[in-house]
Amino acid sequence: MHNTAAIVFRDGTTRFVKVDDNELLMDAAQRHGVNLPVDCREGVCGTCRCLREAGEVDVEYIDEEALTEEEIAEGHVLACQTRLRSAHGSFYFDVDSDVCSVATEVHDATVSAVEPVSDAAAILEITLDDPAQALQFLPGQYARLEIPGTDAWRAYSFATASVRDGKLRFLIRLLPSGVMSDYLRERARPGDAISLEAPLGAFYLREVQSPLLMVAGGTGLSAFLGMLEQLEDAGDCAQPIRLCYGVTQEADLSELDRLDRFTEILPDFAYETVVMNPSEAWQGRKGVVCDLFDLDFLAQPFDAYLCGPPPMIEASKQWLEEREVGEHRLFFEKFVSS
Repeated sequence: MHNTAAIVFRDGTTRFVKVDDNELLMDAAQRHGVNLPVDCREGVCGTCRCLREAGEVDVEYIDEEALTEEEIAEGHVLACQTRLRSAHGSFYFDVDSDVCSVATEVHDATVSAVEPVSDAAAILEITLDDPAQALQFLPGQYARLEIPGTDAWRAYSFATASVRDGKLRFLIRLLPSGVMSDYLRERARPGDAISLEAPLGAFYLREVQSPLLMVAGGTGLSAFLGMLEQLEDAGDCAQPIRLCYGVTQEADLSELDRLDRFTEILPDFAYETVVMNPSEAWQGRKGVVCDLFDLDFLAQPFDAYLCGPPPMIEASKQWLEEREVGEHRLFFEKFVSS
């Protein structure tokens, strides 16, 4: 029997390692070639400290000089003293992956479908060439894709919670001109060879213990589709979830049918959309995504996840800082369309 631990580094590189029954996290990582920072291995020096973000653990010993009571209460543990007791766990190490001799992995795949989902976005579906070459990631993370026929790479968030039947999906904005946009519009065909580097990114769904505010700008929605799918798969999320989804024009709205389905499946999920520059025919909300924030909902403790263009991220952060809202954790991913 074994469990699975996601080890996430400061630069976003992530490795999934199998943890045997009663095995220390440090030993499991080293067995998989992940050389975590370590010195004493006795719970004293604190060199192998990390933040447990999901999963149940047993911790043998932590010296008072290694971690403070406050840090332990926040979820910090020592890898040399920690055993994972649940099927899955996630641990964040505040060091770059190259310090631990961890290199990113490149997977070969094939384009299996390109599906327009709005006037300004498309779903790119790819199929891994070797399903046995396991690709795991945390919902919200991203991959770098090598655009077929070029030497250019672009980063896109996974639009699913996991590999399904060997397939992955990405929600991609179609720009007037861009190396990926031009490929998808002009020459993408099923069967095209495509490579991806993954998993990457420190933006991912943590263990859900509080209400969730999800803020999506444009195709930043992709990361939340994966997160919501994970919560659907788990089937045990009792916390309320509110998604605020903002776009520039109504033609940019994507995957609304999928969001509607989540409202039917998840116990307490709701979403609203807002358009910055709508046409005269638009009947919905007009403005920016912050206009959708509900102060009553945000009066309670919550976790906020923001994904979208930098101006949206900064405006949302400023809005939350300037108002009396509940105690909250804030996670965000900025991206620039290309």
